[in-house]
Amino acid sequence: MTISTLPAATSGTFCIGGDLPVHRIGFGTMQLTGPGHWGEPADIDNAIRVLRRAVELGVNHFDTADAYGPATVETIIRKAIHPYRGELVIATKGGLTRQGPNRWSPVGRPPYLRQCLEMSLRRLGVDAVDLYYLHRVDPEVPFDDQIGALELMREQGKIRHIGLSKVTVPQIQAAEKITPIAAVQNRFNLAVGGDRDVLAYCEQNQIAFVPYAPLGAGHQSLIPRIALRWLLEQSPSVLPIPGTVNLDHLEANVAVGS
Repeated sequence: MTISTLPAATSGTFCIGGDLPVHRIGFGTMQLTGPGHWGEPADIDNAIRVLRRAVELGVNHFDTADAYGPATVETIIRKAIHPYRGELVIATKGGLTRQGPNRWSPVGRPPYLRQCLEMSLRRLGVDAVDLYYLHRVDPEVPFDDQIGALELMREQGKIRHIGLSKVTVPQIQAAEKITPIAAVQNRFNLAVGGDRDVLAYCEQNQIAFVPYAPLGAGHQSLIPRIALRWLLEQSPSVLPIPGTVNLDHLEANVAVGS
């Protein structure tokens, strides 16, 4: 396949937080789990091959979370590509609990968020996370307390940049009163659209907009290359993170940026 030689750099770059340059086509690791994003994948060796091939293709933005598995994919990432090359950006998230397949509940209490980060650092084998997201806002905990906990860990040098997931513009603005926000991860794809006001705010303020489910999960009629190209055309701030367990699909996704 000739597309295997096309580097992700051809899609252009974006500098997350002003100092983390990444190719715009990244890799989302949510699929590297068992059914319902629960437990280990059926073939861990294949997951490792996919991650290593992504690095070979020039992908340098990897997105994961402690809730994937849970506590599964971060370990696979470390096994596959640690020690991380200097240009690799590993983003992870905390603040969700898992009760079983396809079950997720937010917990934003500061002690829990600190525990989430410490465990992610251990599983990934790093002293600091490049980009750390509040996975979901917990409506039962004051928002300022949740963001404040992340900011404290950033001041301690354990987080390089902070991101938010599934948020509104007012929530981003509220968070920015406490700490700089480097990235936002909201649903946005060709199948269902998304929050254009959030995308516009991110573009205006040099915040990375990372659309989750970029290929429109549940909309299998979408052609991946069309869906990804459409995303790239929306804004230079958009950083799609298509995930897959198939090497051919990985190469095709990366090639879209050419």
